[in-house]
Amino acid sequence: MKRPQEIAVEEASMATVVSLTSAFEGIASMRISQIKNQVLQAQTFFEALWQIYRQLRLDPIFRFGRTEHESEMNQKELYIGITAEGGFSGDIDQRLIKWMIDNHDPAKQDIIIVGHHGAVQLSQLGVAFKKYYKLPEKEETMNVSPLIREVRGYKKTTVFYQTYVSLMVQDIKRIELGKAVQDAASHTKANEDVISEANYIFEPSALELIAHLERSMLDIALSQLILDSKLAQYASRFRSMSGAKDRATESHKELRLLYNRTKRSIADERLKEILNGRKKAVSS
Repeated sequence: MKRPQEIAVEEASMATVVSLTSAFEGIASMRISQIKNQVLQAQTFFEALWQIYRQLRLDPIFRFGRTEHESEMNQKELYIGITAEGGFSGDIDQRLIKWMIDNHDPAKQDIIIVGHHGAVQLSQLGVAFKKYYKLPEKEETMNVSPLIREVRGYKKTTVFYQTYVSLMVQDIKRIELGKAVQDAASHTKANEDVISEANYIFEPSALELIAHLERSMLDIALSQLILDSKLAQYASRFRSMSGAKDRATESHKELRLLYNRTKRSIADERLKEILNGRKKAVSS
């Protein structure tokens, strides 16, 4: 049977766990709120760009910001997997990596991974990837330009990412990046006005301006997918911390009860010893 002092040490340790999990749960909740605001701001900016692009585009083909000098492209498809930077995100990264690998043929697709946790998993599984990028820590300074440069070198890019459904539910999805741009544009309203060289002067050219707009919209669309992944990761962390806090709280209560029972049991034993000693003294 454990001594009360030993139980008290365990109880104090469990109280610390309760405090830590509660703090991590609160941080995750705060980050979820911040990222949601960031997503809404980015969507508003995208809609403004798309309105100009609709009025300006010369043909219905979305060229991913490529210019006439970038005609040579890799014939493979590009896979981009977006995972957490650390391993503190539940099992969602493992599910995403497994899904991507199950659909991967090294002869047909190259892989670029975002997030250290995904890179570690691929290395452990012996799956080669072209490049690895750190998951941006701060949403305000997110720079996906290196990824966009890679995307422009392929005819098709598919992104595997995590998506936020609710605090308790997160899912994994895949989307062709061109479709991601179209989906983001589906919220905008049609504008019948046309911007052309007949009524505007373009420098250096209309084609260059269109390419710049396409790159900007790709930047926003890819940033949105990364933000959605981070949102899901924080929600998964919130769920994990919430469950851990509940378990730690229950363990803390059980240890407190055990501590009180043990002290009471020892006190009862001492009382019995005193009473027995008095009985012996009287009888003698």
